Formats: sequence, structure tokens, C-alpha cells
Amino acid sequence: MSAQGWLVDRQARLRAFDRRHPWVLDTLVAVPIVLFSIPNLIEKPLSATIATLLLLPPLYWRRRHPFPAFLVTAATELIQASLDVGVGAGVILLVMLFGVASRGSWRAMAWASGITVALSISEIYWLNPVPQNRTVTLFLLLGTTMGAVASGVAVRTRRAYLVALEDRADRLEVERDTRARLAVAEERARVAREMHDIVGHHVSVIVGLADGAAALATSRAEKTAEPLQLIGTTGRQALAELRRVLGVLRDQDSDPQLSPQPGIDDLDRLLPSVRAAGLPVSYSTSGELQTLGRGVQLAVYRIVQEALTNTLKHAGPGATAQVTLAASDGEVRVRVHDNGRGAPAAPSHGLVGMRERAAMYGGVVTAGPAERGWLVDVVLKEPS
Repeated sequence: MSAQGWLVDRQARLRAFDRRHPWVLDTLVAVPIVLFSIPNLIEKPLSATIATLLLLPPLYWRRRHPFPAFLVTAATELIQASLDVGVGAGVILLVMLFGVASRGSWRAMAWASGITVALSISEIYWLNPVPQNRTVTLFLLLGTTMGAVASGVAVRTRRAYLVALEDRADRLEVERDTRARLAVAEERARVAREMHDIVGHHVSVIVGLADGAAALATSRAEKTAEPLQLIGTTGRQALAELRRVLGVLRDQDSDPQLSPQPGIDDLDRLLPSVRAAGLPVSYSTSGELQTLGRGVQLAVYRIVQEALTNTLKHAGPGATAQVTLAASDGEVRVRVHDNGRGAPAAPSHGLVGMRERAAMYGGVVTAGPAERGWLVDVVLKEPS
């Protein structure tokens, strides 16, 4: 450790010790005063004893009440000068002045400085007149007074600086924790949306298949109709539970591992399952879709998936859907149009997710009733 580091470490330890045991330093200041007063205690026992006893208590409560301690010491200094008893009150007065400058208010410091100057002038010229070099003595006393005030202000400034640094460190720590929590919350919300997109879609397909099979079994008077109807009912209950569980998922401490994200090529595997659920879907593309970034491709896939899932839920029997993808001039347009009876009035998680994904790529989502059925029209911009 360097000499500077050693000094800093010792200062820090000394300050910590003083905070835990303030009476030790106060006693170290009091002992020289008592020793300095011994000759006067012998020569003038009564007056010196009274002056010494008046000086000692303020040393122990000057930290909590700096200005009252200063006033008591100043009064003692005035008494000492009047009785011509030298018990070190002048030195203690400077210590008290330092305490007021470092811990008291600015107004108290101004009053204490003025009182100290007034006492110095009174002692030099009237109470205990100095026979010669009065001006030099006065300048010396004023210099020590200014030194005590300047030292106290320096300590006050350093203490305020350290407090500001600690406060800034605390605020930075809080901000860091807040940013971490927000990042976790954002990630959990993203996972929740992915769960809704993936699981909700597949459960909707299962429900559609079960309902279609149950209707077919009922028309043929087969015994499997009732279990198939139960599958459809259970699937719808699972979808409802899934929506409730998503809110819990955002508060969990788990760190789920996600599978590779799908892209436009995966639509070739998505559309057959939708058709198998009873929704005829046509699919057409134009432009260089394969050159789109993975993020845009994921957004396109999820938008198509969610739009078809909503069609399965709300379009009604006999509906058909048409999916169109077109890429040109740095943009990709996604259109999902069905001829069903439309979607519910309240916006679903899926529509909110579409808007969030589109916003990531400067896109716009238009979803609502079309000339026949329901239309989802999304325009995304390919990042440059």
C-alpha cells in the first residue's frame, strides 16, 4: 500500500472510531485544558476551578449543540478575562468556533465569528490591555479566528460532498435495480406474448379439430361424439386458464429457455394445421421475402399466426381466409382477410401483440371489419 493510501485508510479508521466513541476525542481535548489550568488552580483555586468546570461540559455536547456550546465558552472567556484567570478558554473558544463553522447554521457561524472578534478586541484594548504591539496581537487573533472558521467551512464542505456522493451512489444503485427489474419485466412480458402466440394457436387448432370431429361423429351417431365434445370444452377451458396464467408468468422468477424463433418458411407448416382445424386458407407471396431479417420474419409469422387464430375463434363456421405477403422497397405488407362474421369489439391480446411487433419495425396495423368479413393489414419496414 502506498503512503497516500495508508494515510487515507488511517483517516477513514479514525473517523469511524470517532463516530463510535466521540467522547474519546473530546476527552483528549479536555485533558490539556486541565493540565494548562493547574498553575492557576494553585494560585487562584476558586475562580480557576469555576472557570475550568464551565469549560469542560461544552466540549462533550458541542457536536449536537455547537452554537450553545460556543456561547457558554465565550461567556467563560469573558469571565476569565475579567478575573485575569488563564485556563485556556481562548483556545477552547477557537475549537467551539470551528464546531459552529463545521456543524452549525450559516447565521450561527456569522454570530460566532462576530462575538469572537469582539472578545478579542475587548481583551486586547480594555479587559487585559496589551502593553505593546496591540495591532500585531489583534491581527494574530483575527488570523486564528479566520483559520478556525475556514477549517470548519472546509470540513462542512467535505462532509456535504461525501454525503452527496453517497446519495448519488444510492440513487445509481436504485436506478440500476429499477432498470434490471424493468428489463426482467419486459422479457417476461415478451415470453408471455410468445406463450400466447404459440400455445394459444395450437390449443385453438385442437379445439377446432375436436369440434369438427364431434360434429361429424354426431351426424353419424357414433359414440365418440361425447368424448370429442369434452375435448373441445376442455380446450376452451385451457385457453381461458392460459390467459389467466400469463399474468402469473410475468411475476415468476424462472428463466425459460425458448426454442428457435420461426420465420416465413415456417408458414408452410402453420397453414396445414389451420386448414385441418376447419379453416380453408389460401396463401400467396410476392417479392424477396427470404432476404428479410430474422426479426422481421418472426414478426410476420406471429402476425399471421395470431390473425388466423382470431379467425378460428371468431369467424364462425364456413369462413375462409386469405393470407398475402408482399415485399418491396424496404417494406413488407401482411394481409389476412377472412369472410367470417368478424372479431369481438374488445381488443384481444393478439391485436395488442401485433401492434407492439409492428411498432418495433416502424409499422402500422389496421384491423377491423372489411367489405366482407374481417381484415388485418400490417405494413412493416425493413431496418436499413
